[in-house]
Amino acid sequence: MQVLKIDHLGIAVDSIDQGKNFWTDVLGLEFAGDETVDEQKVTTAFFPVGESEVELLESTAPDGPVAKFIEKKGQGFQHVAFRVPNIDEALAELKAKNIRLIDEQPRIGAGGARIAFLHPKATGGILVELCERS
Repeated sequence: MQVLKIDHLGIAVDSIDQGKNFWTDVLGLEFAGDETVDEQKVTTAFFPVGESEVELLESTAPDGPVAKFIEKKGQGFQHVAFRVPNIDEALAELKAKNIRLIDEQPRIGAGGARIAFLHPKATGGILVELCERS
């Protein structure tokens, strides 16, 4: 599987409005906008850093995956996303290696990216996202 770069780091927050102050006011990063992804019950906000981004994640529902993460572990680092050139080929290779996946097929994430998550039990406890952007 070819990994092109770290696409983004996902940070779970209670509130994007409160969370973005650190990234903009303290670190001086530019706020590139936000987007709600209804299917994933989340609003995302992106802050470009070189060729990668920091993504803040705020749950839009108490039963959403980000809300459950915060309830269990608190606010903080939630996932790392790797950019791949072909997510279908990457998933096929991981399946062939018997890697446990959360998503057997890609779904659409923020910015229209095709994404899929690997199960943390297969990655040493880290939620890993694969991301293909056109």
